[in-house]
Amino acid sequence: MAKYILKRVLLAIVTLFVLTSIVFVLVRLLPGDPFSNPKMTPEIQANLEAYYGLDKPLVVQYVTYMKNVFQGDLGYSMKYEGRTVNRIISESFPYSADLGIRALCFAFFFGIILGIIAALNRGKKLDFVCILIAIIGTSIPDFIMGSLLQYFFGIKWRILPVAQYTSFKHTILPSIAVGFYTLASVSRLMRSSMLEVVTSDYTKTARAKGLSEFRVTFKHQIRNAITPIITIMGPTVASVLTGTFVIEALFAIPGMGKHYVDSINMSDYTLVLGMTIFYGAFLVIAILIVDILYGLVDPRIRLSGKKG
Repeated sequence: MAKYILKRVLLAIVTLFVLTSIVFVLVRLLPGDPFSNPKMTPEIQANLEAYYGLDKPLVVQYVTYMKNVFQGDLGYSMKYEGRTVNRIISESFPYSADLGIRALCFAFFFGIILGIIAALNRGKKLDFVCILIAIIGTSIPDFIMGSLLQYFFGIKWRILPVAQYTSFKHTILPSIAVGFYTLASVSRLMRSSMLEVVTSDYTKTARAKGLSEFRVTFKHQIRNAITPIITIMGPTVASVLTGTFVIEALFAIPGMGKHYVDSINMSDYTLVLGMTIFYGAFLVIAILIVDILYGLVDPRIRLSGKKG
């Protein structure tokens, strides 16, 4: 198991290094000028370029930036005067993470329940209802879902607030909007997995031993059927926790999405780089954790050295 974990950790480090290198080059190719300000004099621009190292060859800029990254320093924002990228991320990420955690709890809890209900009632009305919910969730984009929730629950029925993020009530609609697609995906996967388990030999053996239907369902069927859900948790958790740009803008949530979009529009090189690296690192670490958990759940994974 130690060899398996070490291999995954080394792979994660290499992935982060390659990601950072590629993003560094791509950001330099972005159109626009980070110092595009009519009030900026050539002297001030020269000083700023020297401060940020933009007056040096690209290779020197790369080496300097990588040294700073390995020290945990993502630099200063070029547009937000006096604010470091680390500070901007530390101030905005808690909002994105809070929204993501709420959305994940909603999505996985109800998604697993819907999948189980659909599988246990295959071909019946409840199955069709669950399938319909899953189709709606995968077909409607999150920003349209968010707009519909705002219109009906906020404007028409006046049950919940339509914007801001200051109380529990304010978190309900954006959490549903962010998590509904994941809910649909989880319910579909859980249903398919459950249908395979229901007809498996060990389920038939458990029933033949005289175990109650409750024990057969929860101890044998759900326990084995839920394993594939772990495989999608890595990228799902990372993508949801790091925030949804449109939903954050739609509900006026001061998360990372707003700063990320603004940094691209304003050609804020350091902020674009810092946030992209943060997103990438979060995704790689989440997948690493899931790989390790999957290896613990299924010994065949760590023995073969690959999934499947």
